Amino acid sequence: MPELPEVETLRLGLARTVVGRTVIAVEVSGPRTVRRQDPSEFARRLTGRRVLGVARRGKYLLVECRGGTLVIHLRMTGRLRIENDRRVERGPHTHAVLTLDDGRELRFVDPRTFGELFFAFPGETLLDEVIGPLGTDAASDVVGPELLGGLVARRHTTLKALLLDQRTIAGVGNIYADEICFAAGLRPDRRTESLGTDDVARLAAALRTVIARAVELGGTSLDDGSYRDLFGEPGAFQSEHAVYGRAGEPCPVCGTAVVGARVAGRSTHWCPRCQS
Repeated sequence: MPELPEVETLRLGLARTVVGRTVIAVEVSGPRTVRRQDPSEFARRLTGRRVLGVARRGKYLLVECRGGTLVIHLRMTGRLRIENDRRVERGPHTHAVLTLDDGRELRFVDPRTFGELFFAFPGETLLDEVIGPLGTDAASDVVGPELLGGLVARRHTTLKALLLDQRTIAGVGNIYADEICFAAGLRPDRRTESLGTDDVARLAAALRTVIARAVELGGTSLDDGSYRDLFGEPGAFQSEHAVYGRAGEPCPVCGTAVVGARVAGRSTHWCPRCQS
């Protein structure tokens, strides 16, 4: 967490609220939050920049500014919050604050401190080093049976491991890998070598529909409350989870108890009857 649907939800919120605004001040208090460059250099680079647009690649947010790009990766527990009233107390674990020219603040909160921010100028290798190794974005229109078939043919691993590999398909994490496998009727521990043409076609369709539906519902907010959108609102896709986090509960399709085990080093869930 957060995965592509949560990051895309944040992107949409940022596109509505910060595009056209200028960053007039930057404060960094978290010692790990800006670690690819000196925090003072980060602040110097970003201050005075006008925001032109907001893009996303996999789980990375790319805030396009005049003269460079602000890159944000939330990793496990990072959150972004727009605060309209600067007098509202900054909560614990607020490690970076960007003040905008309309008086609002964009706050970066991260209890586990795995998330990060950095600012890259055009042509710098810094951005390419981070974004370059990523595979095809999971929400891209080109992720169809043909492309997936080629990716599957080149890998000899479990389906879960394939979906989690950001160098292959960027943006899918643990939650959506399980839900995509369920929607495709494929076990997450299935070997990629065993997948046929029909399996790959179902996988491509499931990837497209699950990701689109999760974005439509604003992503997933688990009981720990670690994910909220830019305005503090939870997502709603958790109400449609078929298998993730539901070990021992009945499958919503056939009623068989959902299985939980570790696959590719991650907690994994599937229906032993609906998935093969």
